[in-house]
Amino acid sequence: MNESGDFGIYIDRWDLIPDGEGIVTRSSRLLPVRRGGEPAMLKLALGPEEKWGAGLMAWWDGIGAARVIAHEGDAVLLERATGPRSLADMVGQGKDDEAGRIICDVVAALHAPRPSPPPKLVPLADWFGALAIAASREGGLFARSAATARMLLADPQEIVPLHGDIHHGNILDFGNRGWLAIDPKRLEGERGFDYANLFCNPDCSVALAPGRLARQADVVAAAARLERKRLLQWVLAWAGLSAAFLIEDDSNAGPALQIAEIAAAELNKS
Repeated sequence: MNESGDFGIYIDRWDLIPDGEGIVTRSSRLLPVRRGGEPAMLKLALGPEEKWGAGLMAWWDGIGAARVIAHEGDAVLLERATGPRSLADMVGQGKDDEAGRIICDVVAALHAPRPSPPPKLVPLADWFGALAIAASREGGLFARSAATARMLLADPQEIVPLHGDIHHGNILDFGNRGWLAIDPKRLEGERGFDYANLFCNPDCSVALAPGRLARQADVVAAAARLERKRLLQWVLAWAGLSAAFLIEDDSNAGPALQIAEIAAAELNKS
């Protein structure tokens, strides 16, 4: 990939200088650039979810999330993470609890009130249709996850704009600016949902390690000021939904179902 084509339009419009090789993900195309000597990332959304997520990033105004420098159509220019640290590496160095607390701090910053109303957001309940379908087809653990989700969604607490995809790879080191989030999904719902996905990350070997989920539940509940039982219920609901999404994509849903099973077992103790 080079700066030709769609990138070229914004390179000219925003006076950018390419500063590295382009990157292609499932949802976007990315190009490291410089603007006025400062490092930035030019991102072109490949789908509506990523495009709408840029609007939420702009609304966050650099608090808890990467700052939006410019935004137009499918393109967004973001400040670039240049710090050397990685939350996944931190977990690999035996600092899982510290990484969890960092994530909680970032999520709290995202959830903090803003002076203006947010952009149009998708109700969290809309996402859970996939789980209901899987539950009716598969039963078992899917059914328990779906029942838990229905209970939580019927009586939501502390409704906020949600990131929707919080995990160790979506919170990056921005040097002097600290740890900041990227790549939101523009949801709205109970704030506890945003913490559930970190229990499935940074990889299967960590997430499925004996005792890890229970220990992280203690860490996250304390750091985020959440009721531990309700947090575990969100983990069960999210893991079931994640498994449903993976089945739709013909991907391996096994690890997500194992997380759901561990969360369900932990809830049985309470």
